[in-house]
Amino acid sequence: MSAPSDQDRHPNPIDLHVGARIRMRRKILGVSQERLAEDLGLTFQQVQKYERGANRVSASKLYEIARSLQSSVAYFFEGLADPTDAEGMADGGSEQFVHDFLMTPEGLELASLFPKISRSKVRRRILDLVRSMADEEVAEADD
Repeated sequence: MSAPSDQDRHPNPIDLHVGARIRMRRKILGVSQERLAEDLGLTFQQVQKYERGANRVSASKLYEIARSLQSSVAYFFEGLADPTDAEGMADGGSEQFVHDFLMTPEGLELASLFPKISRSKVRRRILDLVRSMADEEVAEADD
């Protein structure tokens, strides 16, 4: 037997993206992992694995998840590059960053609430505030 390759040890970026979108939609609706699992006939651990990208979601299961979470199947792929666009193929690093951000409670809450702010000036000021706070963190780390 050969040793597992790097690809075997790391979740596929698409699985990470789909899992993060499942988690985000579930949290937006206020549905627990246990409730979603029950609706799908799974254990909550299986839902956790889907959300982390550790287990790949089959097409039929994704259809059931979309039904349960009252969304389209396409919702779970929103934000991915178009596979027919060769130039649109991004490296997995940015998707991993987004996934890691959405897997935190604060990141998920921020991602779900920010679009609800209708005034673009307010959104811009929030972004400026976060950017300046991040710059301060970097400056303090450099000292």
